[in-house]
Amino acid sequence: MNDDIDRELPMAVGDALRDREELLAVAESCTGGLIGAAITAVPGASDYFDSGLTTYAYDAKRRHLGVSRESLDDHGAVSEPVAREMAQGIRDVTDVTWGVATTGVAGPTGGTEANPVGTVYIGVAHAAPWDSGDSYTTVSRYVFDGDRAEIRAKTVDQALEDLLAELEAR
Repeated sequence: MNDDIDRELPMAVGDALRDREELLAVAESCTGGLIGAAITAVPGASDYFDSGLTTYAYDAKRRHLGVSRESLDDHGAVSEPVAREMAQGIRDVTDVTWGVATTGVAGPTGGTEANPVGTVYIGVAHAAPWDSGDSYTTVSRYVFDGDRAEIRAKTVDQALEDLLAELEAR
């Protein structure tokens, strides 16, 4: 991604976060920092964007996000449990309101019968006020068509759409 990217979706996310005075952090695996790049392509992103981590390897997911060895061993990196723990981990490690995580198989190799190339899990974790019991995490599974660049671009857009839907639902 570069400065020629479409800013409409990142601007809508930014406006929603700014209006609520809430902060976002992202944990990216298959997108390799592209969500952070999209968010920060919008001037003023420092009002609502805290940080982004590219946690590509198993050990990086464990070390920086607290993803459990059991989830990685039992389900693999491209799974609902790992996406959930990544989203919760980035939210909690950075102490922000919203954590977004992506993990998937962008290809062209690495796909399996259970997770073919194009399979992506996107997690969105919300931190509600302490003692409210209203914190939550959603995870959605998608299968995108296209080459590596197309799958990664579609994942960025979908992650921002998923976050925006959660922001608008609150």
